[in-house]
Amino acid sequence: MREAWLSEWLMLGALLTGALLGSVLIGHAGLFFLAAVVIFLSRHLYQLYRLERWLRIGRRRNPPESWGIWGEVFEHYYRLQRRYYKRKKRLARVIREFRESTAAMPDAALVLDGEMRILWFNDAARESLRLSPARDLGQPIVNLIRAPAFKRYLHSGPYDRMVDFASPVHDSRTLSARLIPYGADQNLLMIRDVTRLHRLQAMRRDFVANASHELRSPLTVLAGYLEALNDEKSLGADWQGPVEEMLGQCRRMNSLVNDLLEISRMETEEADAPVDDVVDVHELIDCILQYARTEDGARHEIDFESARQAGVAGEERELYSAFSNLVTNALRYTPEGGRVTVRWYPRPGGEWVFEVEDNGIGIEKKHISFITQRFYRVDSSHSRKLGGTGLGLAIVKHVLQRHNALLEVDSTLGQGSVFRCVFPQARCRVDAQPAIRSVS
Repeated sequence: MREAWLSEWLMLGALLTGALLGSVLIGHAGLFFLAAVVIFLSRHLYQLYRLERWLRIGRRRNPPESWGIWGEVFEHYYRLQRRYYKRKKRLARVIREFRESTAAMPDAALVLDGEMRILWFNDAARESLRLSPARDLGQPIVNLIRAPAFKRYLHSGPYDRMVDFASPVHDSRTLSARLIPYGADQNLLMIRDVTRLHRLQAMRRDFVANASHELRSPLTVLAGYLEALNDEKSLGADWQGPVEEMLGQCRRMNSLVNDLLEISRMETEEADAPVDDVVDVHELIDCILQYARTEDGARHEIDFESARQAGVAGEERELYSAFSNLVTNALRYTPEGGRVTVRWYPRPGGEWVFEVEDNGIGIEKKHISFITQRFYRVDSSHSRKLGGTGLGLAIVKHVLQRHNALLEVDSTLGQGSVFRCVFPQARCRVDAQPAIRSVS
């Protein structure tokens, strides 16, 4: 670069020196100096013309050859051009590989702009949605998929979950879609055919519901005869123990059938519980605890602490089932003489929490992430001895999911457990007049 500028200065110096010699020998100094400036500027204008012409024809050839500073300009621009072409080729290769990989995917993939218009789609989308590049590119996706659930999903989200809807092509098929925002106002829509999965789930739900219904009648008959035998005074002492054991197992089977029917019912209903009815949680907990105290027979100390009146929009029967399961579990796994505390209080941010704390046997941390699975038991022999079905916490999980709530569990082995049902602000209805109450 220094040599290029040096050559320019040398050229200017040579022209000025020539003009000075001409003016000394011939005179007319102004004319000679004007000629020197015109020659210098003419060279630069000519080089600018060559650069403009090279850019105008598309830079398809090598840059013009020159010397001095213009030679450096042409060389630098040529290097920039080469780097640009290399980046362009890499980008084109990445785009080509992306399209080839998405074209080979069994799931439908569509690229949408910020207004949810179709920019591109793969072969699977063409087949499953019957799309045509000539007809459908640039069309809003809601013009092609008119399912109400899909429209609500696009407009409101959240996009971290999937939405299921009937196929616009085949009514008998079910599709599942997820929107993935990326880049500047662009979105990747992934659509999968989940018809087979839905059919399997429906078969499982129907089987559980039908089997549970069919089991209720014989269990009721068995329980009736066993209760009659148990009340029979003429029954010998040798039979008293076995009959009581059979009656206990029959009641346990009846509880298991009821829990299975409850789970099956929640799975067949809508994903979210309705928001039209507001449940008075304080009164609901009070009712649960009254029944729990009667059944417990003063073997435990049961406290109830409520910060103030607040309701939850949802299903009263489901909330009763979830809360009573947590209270029953706390009493079941707390030794006689222990304490169970039930709380209903707000959190910063508008959330409300139903909490059950006990000082019972506790749970090892390795089990906490699995306890809401069906029939999962931390200690099988202990749970069966206490009469648990293994479905209580699974019901709690389903109820909270339908009410957009979360289950938090803190437990220490040998010291006790704390179960919290955290309800979002959108589900909570706070009374205008708070009231502090405590029932024990």
